[in-house]
Amino acid sequence: MAGFADPLQSLYSQAGLALVVGNVFLSQIGLPVPVTPTLIVAGAVAVAHLGWGAELLCAAVLVTLLADTVWYAAGRVSGKRIMALLCRVSLTPDLCVSETQLRFERWGPNALIVAKFVPGLATVAPPLAGALRMPSARFVARSFVGASLWLLAYLACGALFASQIDRVLPRLAEMGGRAVFALVVALALYIAYKWWQRVRFRRALRMARISAAELRRLMDGAPAPLVIDVRSNVARTIDPRAIPGARHVATDTVELHVRDLPRDRDIIVYCNCPNDATAARIAKLLAGHGIKRVRPLEGGLDGWAAAGFALDKLPGGDSG
Repeated sequence: MAGFADPLQSLYSQAGLALVVGNVFLSQIGLPVPVTPTLIVAGAVAVAHLGWGAELLCAAVLVTLLADTVWYAAGRVSGKRIMALLCRVSLTPDLCVSETQLRFERWGPNALIVAKFVPGLATVAPPLAGALRMPSARFVARSFVGASLWLLAYLACGALFASQIDRVLPRLAEMGGRAVFALVVALALYIAYKWWQRVRFRRALRMARISAAELRRLMDGAPAPLVIDVRSNVARTIDPRAIPGARHVATDTVELHVRDLPRDRDIIVYCNCPNDATAARIAKLLAGHGIKRVRPLEGGLDGWAAAGFALDKLPGGDSG
């Protein structure tokens, strides 16, 4: 590796170290900046400069832990609002917070170890751990292991393909500004594509919704509608409120209950995520199984509460 190209040699410096570590921190704090190419190139550099690579690994693990701890603290202080915020700004609505909550529910605290490798889970896992009041020592230990494995995996990948990277980078360096422009355009196209996916997702979930006031009127009549809470157990722990009389059917078990659902009265589905995304998706699923009198609740649980209607308090949970 003595013949490493100038781009790789220039990365081997304190400035290059700061660049890579800064890139890692920005990506882990939630900004849509690509970090995988940077880590792979850094892994190639580390082959020839093991001391630099060890220093990079330690610094990158520390800033990853710092970013995760910021999210953990935010979730601990205000879990419900942080979860809603993450879902609103997500570029991948099909991997919204409700979906990652289900993964966290299945895997438990060990989700933090694999979170960095799972799209949608990496950003959500730390604040979710805070919202669920995971002990801080357990959180830090698992986050440390997860961050170390994640960083080592990409650095090792760069080390494995170091010679190929050595040949490619000089050509990119020769392109100069054109290469930077191409990377910026690629990033912009990626974000635009993800945003278009979000728009398509919202359009696919367009359907008639029922207002909180109309649902309240139906509940006073006969037969009363069946109200279904499709939030995950994790979501109900974070926000332990419920519409009185609602039946809880977690998102991932809905299809198991289709046969038990009535066809002769209204079924109202609610969640507590932006645009009623989960409730609308479940309502579409039920309609596809022949249940025609099904609608999502407009505004979800927060919409019901904002209308001033009564709420039940679930046992346990965290109201923050």
